[in-house]
Amino acid sequence: DYMHPEVGVAATDATVFGRNYFSRPSAPEVEDMEEAEERALVLAEAAALKKSAVDYMHPEVGVTTTDGACFGRNYFGRASAAEMEDDEFADERAEVLEEAAALKKLAMDYMHPEVGIT
Repeated sequence: DYMHPEVGVAATDATVFGRNYFSRPSAPEVEDMEEAEERALVLAEAAALKKSAVDYMHPEVGVTTTDGACFGRNYFGRASAAEMEDDEFADERAEVLEEAAALKKLAMDYMHPEVGIT
């Protein structure tokens, strides 16, 4: 099936089978050195793309690096940083967070109708 390719195809009709002309013992070896190098390059690029896709889809894994030039200073979380938020901004932030929580609950209710209404 389309949704489960790991299941495979089961066929018992003799007319659906064919001869594999590429893996038979009499098939000549046709890949030369240039094609082998190109194939290795393509496989290396595919592995790098797969790693990038996995890193993109799983941000919780984090980034590991040992290069000293990649590190920076956090100017917002240091001990000498002054507190910048006023009371009115704190109240506004609390209201925005309440609205975001209500929107999240509404979205979860929409995406999961099987839960029901309480």
